[in-house]
Amino acid sequence: MNIWVDADACPVVIKEILFKAAIRTETLTTLLANHSLRIPASKFIKFVQVTSGFDVADDEIVKRLQSGDLVVTQDIPLAAEVIDKGATALNPRGELYTISNIRARLNMRDFMDTMRASGVQTGGPPALNHSDRQNFANSLDRFLTAAKK
Repeated sequence: MNIWVDADACPVVIKEILFKAAIRTETLTTLLANHSLRIPASKFIKFVQVTSGFDVADDEIVKRLQSGDLVVTQDIPLAAEVIDKGATALNPRGELYTISNIRARLNMRDFMDTMRASGVQTGGPPALNHSDRQNFANSLDRFLTAAKK
């Protein structure tokens, strides 16, 4: 089991939680991004820089992941592909994307894209708060505990 991180938009505080968990549980964690990132020196933490371009990191994650892996992403279309491949997708707020909720999330994302394209200001998600960070850490721990059994 591996953890894959869509690192281009992953908040620093979430990366730090992932780094600690990777080392503590000895779980290979690979961050993919189209720009350089600093990661701690650890045999359990890797970084792959991909070329710039639309969905290049996402495509590389999908290509590399295996059933049973975990992908950390805010990207709903990527999460749908992850689920289709039998892996688990978790967003930085600690919410699992599942077979039962991913289609509704894709529909809402597409609706919001249409609204933005027509000129409606929809704003973005609220800033990550302490509760979100705690939810993420708890969800990650639950996943890792279940995966190690």
